[in-house]
Amino acid sequence: MPKRQTLTPSISCVIPAYNEARSLGTLVPDILNALKRLSAQVELIIVDDGSRDDTMAVMHALCAQYPQVIYLKLSRNFGKEPALTAGIEAAQGDVVILMDGDGQHPVSLLPDMLAKWRAGSDVVYAVRQTRHDQSGLQIRLTAWFYKLVNLGNRVKIPANAGDFRLMDRQVVEALKRLTERNRFMKGLYAWVGFNSTAIDYQPLPRTDGKSNFGLMGSLSLAFTGILAFSIAPLRALTLSGLILSVLALGYGLWVVGEFFILGIAVPGYATIVVGMMFFSGIQLLSIGILAEYVGRIYEEVKQRPNYLVSQRLGQGLPLQLPDQPPA
Repeated sequence: MPKRQTLTPSISCVIPAYNEARSLGTLVPDILNALKRLSAQVELIIVDDGSRDDTMAVMHALCAQYPQVIYLKLSRNFGKEPALTAGIEAAQGDVVILMDGDGQHPVSLLPDMLAKWRAGSDVVYAVRQTRHDQSGLQIRLTAWFYKLVNLGNRVKIPANAGDFRLMDRQVVEALKRLTERNRFMKGLYAWVGFNSTAIDYQPLPRTDGKSNFGLMGSLSLAFTGILAFSIAPLRALTLSGLILSVLALGYGLWVVGEFFILGIAVPGYATIVVGMMFFSGIQLLSIGILAEYVGRIYEEVKQRPNYLVSQRLGQGLPLQLPDQPPA
């Protein structure tokens, strides 16, 4: 086997898109030209996650113009994580690059990523240095999320590392084996492991419009990530139950001592009512957290596919068939 330093790998680039029709017309040629400068064998996979604008018409024209472009149209809006999964499973390259469809990921980093792959890294992921395009609240919530999801977790998810990355073929095959329905891709990248290298980058201004992924979408994804990769909420419930039990026992001993030793009568209904309301709230919160975990178990056991493809256009790289046993 030749070493990576002398290899020119085939490259697949996956871009999920949702209502990005006005940016894809310039973004696709720019990325495709950058890929062609790295390898003669390239493909660019655009996964349309149920867009409601003119994305399909734009992609039909681009596929007719560029044979390296593949257009996957999902049957509805499944979300960014399933769209990424669809692109990863369709990619045929020796290395696979993931980028966003808003133009904020600089193509100038691609040569550096490939150079680090040739140097031996299986995963090269980009870490954003600034979040000027986000509100102060969203920045603080993001920082708290990474602290919480990594709390007591053996698999550490790198902070501020998004989907912008280059992956070796063996990493892609490992990801394809993870079939869970509640997908948090940043956690899955970390879970499969392999030799990883980080590089810093400054996000570029959006090519057009504003982000379709706002604060509520970020909170939903963060909640999925915490429940999928951390049992910290369950451990917090256990610890809270232990602390409250000790406090309740101590308070009970205090009341008994006051009554029998000091002769002080036990206070009336106020203490009982407040105590009942407090513990009822704790119980309902605990049941709600448990229900979230159980609900995700319910989604998993149904074994529904993560996505459905309604249309595929484009040629891309030749399909790689699995090795056949000798006759």
